[in-house]
Amino acid sequence: MKSHRPKKIARIRILGAASGIGAQDKACADGPVAFHHSQAWHELEHHPLLDWGKTLFAPDDDGASTAGRIADLCRDLADEVALALQADEFPLVIGGDHSVAIGTWSGVARVLGEPFGLLWIDAHLDSHTPETSYSGAIHGMPLACLLGRGDKRLLNIGLPGPQVSAAHTVVLGARSYEPEEFEFLQRMGVRIIDSQAVLQRGFADCLTEAVGIVSAAPAGFGVTIDLDAIDPRLAPGVGSPEPDGLVAGDVLAAVHRAAGLPGLKALEIVEYNPDRDRRGTTAGLISGLIGQMLPQAGGRTEK
Repeated sequence: MKSHRPKKIARIRILGAASGIGAQDKACADGPVAFHHSQAWHELEHHPLLDWGKTLFAPDDDGASTAGRIADLCRDLADEVALALQADEFPLVIGGDHSVAIGTWSGVARVLGEPFGLLWIDAHLDSHTPETSYSGAIHGMPLACLLGRGDKRLLNIGLPGPQVSAAHTVVLGARSYEPEEFEFLQRMGVRIIDSQAVLQRGFADCLTEAVGIVSAAPAGFGVTIDLDAIDPRLAPGVGSPEPDGLVAGDVLAAVHRAAGLPGLKALEIVEYNPDRDRRGTTAGLISGLIGQMLPQAGGRTEK
């Protein structure tokens, strides 16, 4: 199996996934375009390793179901992610609500040919199914879909069956969730390191455990960051803010840590809501997360 580890620092292909239809607050649809036009991006855009590839949009509402429209977008996104990996580029997806993760990680799974590890940094578990969801919002379901459970239209996009390995998946920083999704992840064997564990043990210790689990996956691993994992005082521009979140510097450290490992296949940053951002604070944080992938920040060096 081809490893897709570049022989040198990989060119990073940024892909926008401009959809808010999986969320209750639709303004996350504007996140990728707003970031692309922000001062924070303009300060990065001329870096020789960065290339903004495409920005994909959800299909127009022509009477199709929400799940069907999300499935169409995710298939397109999976195709673009797969193309980047096949070109020995590093895919970095900017969302959009977190339902786009179904497309991002299905594309990775397609190229790897098997389920892989995933570090899911989020205030929520995102592991409902249509039967357990309180809101019906699909951005609360993508991890379950990637584990092979949920609306059939959102399954098997990259591989038949699960796209990620439950035994090598960790949710880090969750602090707002329902018992049904917690119990589902426990049954599947996903490790949950919630906000209480972070408070008790410290972020560095929790991150070490999480990275150890996900990076042990034979095919490699990915990192997805829902910006609402971070305390909303530090990252106000998010779709579903929850109080008492992670420190922004800790999330930057997590990306820095992952970027130094040869098994990292892709990075995803989602739920940027420019309507709620203040003075470009959250856009600046996205820029900082991207910067952790660049060599001057210590990431993606040859090992």
